[in-house]
Order: sequence, then structure tokens, then C-alpha cells
Amino acid sequence: MGAEDSRRMTRPPKLLIFDSGLGGLTVFSEIVKLRPLAEYLYCADDAGFPYGSWKEPALVSRVVKLMEGLIADHAPDMAVIACNTASTIVLPDLRLHWPNLPFVGTVPAIKPAAERTQSKVISVLGTPGTVARDYTQNLIAQFAGHCSVTLVGSKRLASLAESYMHGERVSDADIVAEIAPCFKEEGGRRTDAIALACTHYPLLINEFKRLAPWPVEWIDPAPAIARRADQLLAERGFGPDVSGDRPASRSAIFTSGACPPAPLATTLARYGLERTVFAPTA
Repeated sequence: MGAEDSRRMTRPPKLLIFDSGLGGLTVFSEIVKLRPLAEYLYCADDAGFPYGSWKEPALVSRVVKLMEGLIADHAPDMAVIACNTASTIVLPDLRLHWPNLPFVGTVPAIKPAAERTQSKVISVLGTPGTVARDYTQNLIAQFAGHCSVTLVGSKRLASLAESYMHGERVSDADIVAEIAPCFKEEGGRRTDAIALACTHYPLLINEFKRLAPWPVEWIDPAPAIARRADQLLAERGFGPDVSGDRPASRSAIFTSGACPPAPLATTLARYGLERTVFAPTA
């Protein structure tokens, strides 16, 4: 951005929100609360979903290639990687390739779970890859050493969330089977906080609350990600939105090239994504 960094911007920022599918909408919606007048491009790599099934070198190559096209075509002021898997695997390469573009990643909400728990019995609900990574273990060691931590790697919840957003029926039994391992009772204490370590999972949070065997705090990382994005935008000279201004455009790109069913189109419109582009990628 060069000399522009030292002075206040007179235009709204352009933000790229990237995820493997629809989970990043949970992050997008929180950023919009803080920056409602910004320009947004939401990219869902639905052709590559789910990322958990990819080998790491192949995933790095894919995401870097997609990002090359997105940055060249749209010149965002910031990129938010609204995916735990992509953040832990690809973010270092993205920052190496584009050192002048701020990237905001996503990490499991282990620190707030450890801070808010009363029972000191918490769970981390993520994908199998996320809960198995050293990165997650390091967060537990750093922030939750005083807690009993259960790691739950769900193989199906992200796909169930995608189905839910497409208007398909998702059975209570399928959801219960995935969240049940999070609930532990130990010596008269029981789980009271669950860190959601996949951005897809908050899409089902109302179902989680309804089906949980007892009340817990479900900790969504999206608000913290939004605050970090807002902070970095301010540091780069983008002041707060001015009352009376009109929102800039909000568009979505789907890499599969498939048109959405009516329920998904309705959902995207509810998020304010007024224009949808279906751009098949290799």
C-alpha cells in the first residue's frame, strides 16, 4: 500500500473472506457488525471441500493458487482465512508470498474456554486434523494447563453444517452422535465450556444448545477474529464507518461453478451477499 499507510483512507476497505465452504459466514457476519460499510468478497472453495481430506502439500498448493487469482483480480486490503485447517497449514505460505497484505487467521478458542470455565473441565470440538495437530496441543499447554481438556475430532459436523445451510434435513441423532463425546463428568465436575474449533460449527449452534445433555458455553472464535480484523484495518488507516454512508458491495464466489439451491440462495441474501459468482476452478 506504500505511502497510503501513513494517512487516513477516504474509501471503505475491501475484505476477502476465504473458507473451504460456508463456515466462514460465521466470521463474515461478525466482521460486518464492526465494518458494515466495507466491501466484501466471500470465497467458498466448495470444489475443494472438505479440507481435512487433503494432504498438506496439496492443500498449500491449492490455496496459494486460488489466492493468487483472487488477489490479482480483486486487490483486497485484507484477507481473512476463516478456516482452522487452512490457517494452521497454509497461512505461513500466504504471508510469505504476500508480505504486504495483512492476513487474519483462525485458531481454536482454547484460551477463552480455559478462562471462562468454572468446572475446569472443557472440550475442544474440531475436525480430526485440527485436534490432532501440534498447534492445538501447544495452545492447550500454553493456556489450559489447569484444565481437564477433551479433544473431539468430528468427521461429520462440517458436512452436516453444509447440508443444513443448503436447506437439507439434518437429523438430531446425527448431531447428537458428533457432540456427545464433548460432555464429560469427572469427580462431581462436568464440562461447562466447549471451544468450537471449526468455523462451520457455529452454523449449528442453536441445534447444539437444543440437543446438549446439559447447558454449556459454546465458544465461537468469530467475534475475536472480527476484532482483530478491525484492529488491523484501523492500523492501516481505515477509520471507523461514517454514519450515513452506504454499504459497499458484498459478493460471493463459489469455486465449484454449481448454482445454489433456492434455500442456500435465500441464506446468502440474508447475509447481504447480493451477487454470487460461480467460477469453476481446476
